[in-house]
Amino acid sequence: MHASSLRFKRPDLALLLATSLPLMAAIFGLLSSALPAQAATQLSNPAQAQIDALSRASAAVVGIQVTATEGARSAQTLGQERTGSGVVIGADGLVLTIGYLMLEAEQIEIVTQEGKTLPAVAVAYDIATGFGLLKPLLPLRGVKPVNLGSQTDLRIGEPLMVVTGATADGQDSDVSMTQLVSQRAFSGTWEYHIDSALFTSPPVTAGDGNHSGAPLFNQRGELLGIGSLLVADALGENKPVPGNMFVPVDLLKPILAELQRSGSSRQSHRPWLGLTSSEQGGRVQIVRVSEDSPAEAAGLEPGDVVLAVDDSKVATLESFYKKLWARSAPDAPVTLTVLQGVDIKTVVLKPQDRMLSLKRPAGI
Repeated sequence: MHASSLRFKRPDLALLLATSLPLMAAIFGLLSSALPAQAATQLSNPAQAQIDALSRASAAVVGIQVTATEGARSAQTLGQERTGSGVVIGADGLVLTIGYLMLEAEQIEIVTQEGKTLPAVAVAYDIATGFGLLKPLLPLRGVKPVNLGSQTDLRIGEPLMVVTGATADGQDSDVSMTQLVSQRAFSGTWEYHIDSALFTSPPVTAGDGNHSGAPLFNQRGELLGIGSLLVADALGENKPVPGNMFVPVDLLKPILAELQRSGSSRQSHRPWLGLTSSEQGGRVQIVRVSEDSPAEAAGLEPGDVVLAVDDSKVATLESFYKKLWARSAPDAPVTLTVLQGVDIKTVVLKPQDRMLSLKRPAGI
């Protein structure tokens, strides 16, 4: 689990499978040496089927290039130019990626396996899950959509495949083998929380390609999740094991039709304060305050500690976010009790609907 990830170019998927599943290969070798040729051939069929499934999954992965709009709020943290990966999930070329890549995008391009770029349009950005959907304006010829899998039958230690897309400047896509090390809730510092996320190790790092939006596949070639972050604690419990966090596609299935219809889910219309916070020793501490945000307008500062939301005590990011989001309207006033220096203060904020605070890509 602590070894370097195994990486291969797309044509080497057969080698990848044999290397990532050494036990299966060894067992097959022992059995086939003791069996007639016909029986050995029959035994090889499941392995070949697995290779074929992974090859089909890998062929559906594309690169993504984005240029954010001038003055985009998200450019402060994500940059103006962004690259990542995505995977085709629809017969019409619909591509699933991680939403922050296309946040406030002015121009979106899909990069095919051959290195060709195709203009694309944003279909949806979902704040609640973090998913993004886009569609090429020209046909993606010869690319078949992947099947959606599920995290429900995943086992800790199970070998999995991560594929990153190619880039327009000639960087090839990569295939990496990793394994599942944890499934648990995840709270992001940027007012984000999901109740279940997939954590893998060894990590697919920035130097390995476009890991943002990279799809995670099981051994049947089914899509399990979309890459979001590099993490230092893939195992959780404050154990320093580097890895990746993936948003599971189980969160996509109930809202996919809604995303295609309206550009976001109902859960995405939630209060936004403009805080980056950390959770340390049972305290929620503010690390950064976004410019022109409700938090800045209310006088909150880095170093402040959030003690309560509407008089309900909070000690974790999860409890902070869930109490904030459990409101009748995204812009309803919220009262925070904060420790500012040595003083405890009560601050009333007027949140914004996060979806309305962003410059929306053309198409959504």
